[in-house]
Amino acid sequence: MIKVYLVHEMPLMNNVLATALEDQADIRVVGKATTVEEAVEKIKYSEVDVILASSGLPQQGSIRLIEQVREEKPKVDLVVIGVTETRERVLHYVEAGASGYVSKDSSIEEMIEAIQLADEDKAVVPPEIAGALMDRLSEYAQIFADLEMGVIESAGLTDREIEVLELLGRNLTNNEIAGKLVIEVGTVKNHVHSILSKLNVTSRNEAATYLALIRR
Repeated sequence: MIKVYLVHEMPLMNNVLATALEDQADIRVVGKATTVEEAVEKIKYSEVDVILASSGLPQQGSIRLIEQVREEKPKVDLVVIGVTETRERVLHYVEAGASGYVSKDSSIEEMIEAIQLADEDKAVVPPEIAGALMDRLSEYAQIFADLEMGVIESAGLTDREIEVLELLGRNLTNNEIAGKLVIEVGTVKNHVHSILSKLNVTSRNEAATYLALIRR
């Protein structure tokens, strides 16, 4: 049984949605709210699997609701309904943590399917949104790559020191690094000392952690 909580700014629409869902053998409506604040407060003390939230909640309410639910009850899925915005707006829902969305022109059957898929940790993503998601991921990858390069350049690491830092991040010993790079162990020690100094850290583990952080 999928326990669904309804959040719509219009009480009448909450009732309409509840009526539309009540004939589903695998869905049970466990509550209704008209504001984000009311929903968050009640959901704290309720067993909920999926929240069905209106995209028309005032002051970007659906986004705020997603963020607060993710913080309070991260296992609860949230589906945004009545979506008429551009794909950029849909991306905001996805990036905030929405499990799915239902457009204004979708049928009741499509809404029910979205609830069921969200409960199964699945989602149907239209091609145009899938393309937008891939574009956004590429943007993020470039941002992190630029950040990483900026940090490395500001530290003044040489190409060889970057290679050594990479191997430190793989927990290799000085001997193993020397073997990988075909250089003397003493040379590796000099590189490690220089890396620690330039990154302003005191241990190999800190240097490796530094690298991991800028590449998250």
